[in-house]
Amino acid sequence: MRLRQIALVGQDLAAATADIVDVLGLGDAYADPGVGKFGLTNAVWPVGDTFLEVVTPLQPGTTAGRLLEKRGGDGGYMVILQVDDITVARAHIHAAGARVIEQVDVRDKVSMSHIHPKDIGGAILSVDQMFPRENWEWGGPNWRQNVRTDVSAAVVGGELQGDDPEGMARRWAAVLGLTAEPFAAGWRIALDGGELRFVAATDGRGEGLGVFDVAVRDPEAVRDRARARNCLGSDGGVVLCGTRVRLIQA
Repeated sequence: MRLRQIALVGQDLAAATADIVDVLGLGDAYADPGVGKFGLTNAVWPVGDTFLEVVTPLQPGTTAGRLLEKRGGDGGYMVILQVDDITVARAHIHAAGARVIEQVDVRDKVSMSHIHPKDIGGAILSVDQMFPRENWEWGGPNWRQNVRTDVSAAVVGGELQGDDPEGMARRWAAVLGLTAEPFAAGWRIALDGGELRFVAATDGRGEGLGVFDVAVRDPEAVRDRARARNCLGSDGGVVLCGTRVRLIQA
């Protein structure tokens, strides 16, 4: 099970795009027409062979719009994990009693299940299987042409915050059929080549996806890029689309 995509929600897609592309050194984005049925528009960038997405509401009453209001602005939205056997993944979801709010099965292309965020906490979770495995439907048919890895190499982690990080971690683990374990700041679930962390909410924004991890070639150079665009938080860390970015040495 691998972290393949992190999605953020932003009120201004153009502004978020300008910051993300410049700070992380990414290539062109793909606009997925499929999100239109949810009342959204989006941009999806390849980061190596992982992906970063920003969604923006186009109309009132969307889940993304409600999240913007609830958390007081831009922030984390969704975690997408890639699995090799969607049947097994769905069996774990069913056994854990979690509701599936969106399911897709397109023969020889993609199968995915979105899990209700109220049943796990923190964010929408999706488990997706691609055919063949190296493809990624949400990045568009030509995503490999947009890959730029001289600055950023991969999205490798996410951090979810809430009032009960242990309970949230154990719930995610049960739904995914994985194991949650304690670490210094909270709880974590290990993934192939990455991790999900669960920590206490201390920033006043409540429950949500507060951090995503990016493996970069030169963390100081990325911080300099962020500083030039006013994308540093009060602690000196990088903030993109209302979400803190943990820079990992690639």
